[in-house]
Amino acid sequence: MPEIQINCERVLRDLYTLREVGKYKSGVHRPTLSEPDILVRNWLKDQLNSIGFESKVDGIANVIGYSPGPGKKLLTGSHLETQNRSGWLDGVLGVVYALETARAIYEARGHPIGIDVFAFADEEGHFGSFLGSRSLIGQVTEKELDVATDRNTGIPLREALRRANLQGIRREVLDLDRYLGMFEAHIEQGLILEQNAKSIGVIETIVGSKQFNIIAKGEQNHAGTTPMDMRQDAGRAVLNVYQRLETVFSSIMSNKTVWTVGKIHFHPNQPSIIPGHAEMTVQIRDPS
Repeated sequence: MPEIQINCERVLRDLYTLREVGKYKSGVHRPTLSEPDILVRNWLKDQLNSIGFESKVDGIANVIGYSPGPGKKLLTGSHLETQNRSGWLDGVLGVVYALETARAIYEARGHPIGIDVFAFADEEGHFGSFLGSRSLIGQVTEKELDVATDRNTGIPLREALRRANLQGIRREVLDLDRYLGMFEAHIEQGLILEQNAKSIGVIETIVGSKQFNIIAKGEQNHAGTTPMDMRQDAGRAVLNVYQRLETVFSSIMSNKTVWTVGKIHFHPNQPSIIPGHAEMTVQIRDPS
């Protein structure tokens, strides 16, 4: 039986090809359901169909490639869209590794066998919380799709799907009995492997994530004439909470806990006006 051989040059060629779609400076900008995102989803579908898969882009933009033949399958892949103006390997590496594995099996066996290849939609949360992967296990309702909007542009999800010619297409639901398991290769997004001179690692746990939106309501006023002791500064209030988080969290959290204040907004966000309203997001992740 011929040995399965991975073509490393082909892997790099695919990664560099996808890097050009939505290229932004040294990274890439390919938000969910944008034109570049749809282009690479159709690219993946066509690549899989060319080696005997039954592949489709479903009604929420998941790409699913089913390999023919009997027997249990391994589900493998990742995602193709990116965070805004971000790195070019996040997600894409896992998709290309899955595609190359499928090609190598096809070349060695003469037909695809044993694996299904996927690319989840909206894993980066432009329209919601893991809409693509949750849709594949039947956890996304039509009502949720009706109210979902792009967090950056405000475009409704239904409209974005229409623009992508996906309106009215059925959403796939995975047959869990079909699979032995799921595998996703991914770049390391931290520094632990690099600092320990390791080239590869195996995930031991999946962290949970909680996100909180903290709102302060004060009194908008003139920054040049309102005395400090008479101010109700909403911006100062949320920054005080931020400072408390930094001093308190480190003493009560585990060494695996990470937390981030990733978004702060003052209203009206002008240099000479005391903010009357302020918001910030706090995200906490931990294995427990």
